[in-house]
Amino acid sequence: MDAVLLARLQFGFTAGFHFLFPPTTLGLSLIILILESLYLLKKREIYRDISRFLVKILGVVFVMGAATGIALEFAFGNNWSSYARAVGDIFGAPLAAEGVFAFFLESVFLGILVFGRERVSKGVYWLAAFLVFFASHLSGVWIIIANSWMQTPAGYAIRDGRAVLTNFFEAAANPSTVVRFVHTVLGGWITGSLMTAGAGAWLLLKKKSEEKAGLLLRTSLAVFIATAVLQLGSGHFHSLQVAKTQPEKMAAFEALWKTQKGAPFTVFGIPDEAKETTHLAVRIPRFLSTLVSYDGNGTVLGLNCVPRDERPPVLVPFGSYHFMILFGLIFVLMAAVGSVALIRRRRPPSRWYLKLLIFAIPLPYLANEAGWVAAEVGRQPWAVFHVLKTSDAVSKVVPAGNILFSLILFTAIYALIAVAGLTIILKMIKAGPGDSAPIGPEGGV
Repeated sequence: MDAVLLARLQFGFTAGFHFLFPPTTLGLSLIILILESLYLLKKREIYRDISRFLVKILGVVFVMGAATGIALEFAFGNNWSSYARAVGDIFGAPLAAEGVFAFFLESVFLGILVFGRERVSKGVYWLAAFLVFFASHLSGVWIIIANSWMQTPAGYAIRDGRAVLTNFFEAAANPSTVVRFVHTVLGGWITGSLMTAGAGAWLLLKKKSEEKAGLLLRTSLAVFIATAVLQLGSGHFHSLQVAKTQPEKMAAFEALWKTQKGAPFTVFGIPDEAKETTHLAVRIPRFLSTLVSYDGNGTVLGLNCVPRDERPPVLVPFGSYHFMILFGLIFVLMAAVGSVALIRRRRPPSRWYLKLLIFAIPLPYLANEAGWVAAEVGRQPWAVFHVLKTSDAVSKVVPAGNILFSLILFTAIYALIAVAGLTIILKMIKAGPGDSAPIGPEGGV
C-alpha cells in the first residue's frame, strides 16, 4: 500500500464530504436573510414562518459541517506533517483566522436564530440573521485564501527549507483568491437556492402549506436565476485566471497535448495519457484560444511543454471540469424556464418543472464537487504549486496501514452522519413551515 496515495484518498474523502455543507450554508443564510428583511419591512408573519422553517434546516447543516470539518484540521498534523512544517507558518494563519473571526461569530448568532426568536426584538433577530450570513461568507474568505495560496502562492520567501510570510496582503490577495471566492460563493448560492426551491416544489406537489411553499419557491427561484446566470461569467473569468497562472492545469482540463495556435475547445472526449491523444474527441475549432485570449489565433500552452514529472493527470481533471460546465449550462436552462414561472406569479409552475426542481437538488452538489476535484487534482503533482510536491508533503512516519484504518473509520462515521442528518432534514421538509399564518390578499414576494 502506498502511504501517499492513501493519505490523498483520506484527505480527499473527508474534504469532499465536508464540502457538501459550506455551500449549503452560504445559500441558506442568504435566503433566510432575504426573508427576515422582508419580514422586517412588510411585517407579515408569512416571512417569519418560512424563515423559521429554514433556520431549523440550517442548524442541522451547520452541525454536520462543523463535525466533519474537525477532521481536516488534524489531518495536516497527522498525515501531512511535512506539509505543515514546510508551509504551516503561512497556511495555518488563515485557518486560525477562520476559527477566531468567523466560526465563533457564526455559531453564536446561529444560536440566536435557532433559540432566540421569541427572546429578542425583530431588529436584533434580523441582525443575527445578517451576522450569520456575514460570518459564513467570512469563513469562506479565509478558507479560500488558504486554498488559493496553495494554487497561486504569493507574498512568501523560502528560508531554511520553509516558506515564510513576507507580505500578508500579497499572500491573502494572491492571483486566484478573488475570482475563486466569487465562483465558490455563487456556487453556494445556487446550491442553497435550488435546495429550498426543491423543498417548496415538493410541498406544492403534496399540497402542504401551499401558500408558504409558493412564496418560498418564488423567493428561491429569484436567487437561483440570478446566480445561475452570474456563475457563467464567474466561471469564464476563473478559467482565464487558470490559463494565465496555471497553464498546465488548463491544458489538463482540455486534454491539450501540444502547444498550439488556434487551440480548439474539447466538448467531449476520452483522454489517453499513455498515447497522448483524445479518443472520440468532439471539438470546437479555435474556441479555447478565443475564450482564454480573446483571439482565435492565440497560443495556448500544451502538456508537451511541461516536464513529465510535473504534469498533472489528465483524465480526472478533464472529466470533472467538463461535468462542471455541463451542470452550469443545465442551471442556466433551468433558470430560463424558471423565469417564466416568476413572470406568471399568479399561476403555479407546471408539475413537470416542480418535479425537475426536486430531482435537480443533487446537481449543485455534484457541480461543486466536480469543480473542487478539477482544481485539486489539476494542481498535482504539487501540494503548493511549484513550491512543494505532494509526495514531499506527506508524513514520513505514519504507516500506510494506519492511514487505511483511519480512512475506513472516517467512512463509517461519515456514513452515520449522512444518514442521521439527511433523515432529520427530510423530516423537517416533510413537516413544512405549517399553515398558521395566511399569506394575505397581496401574495407573492
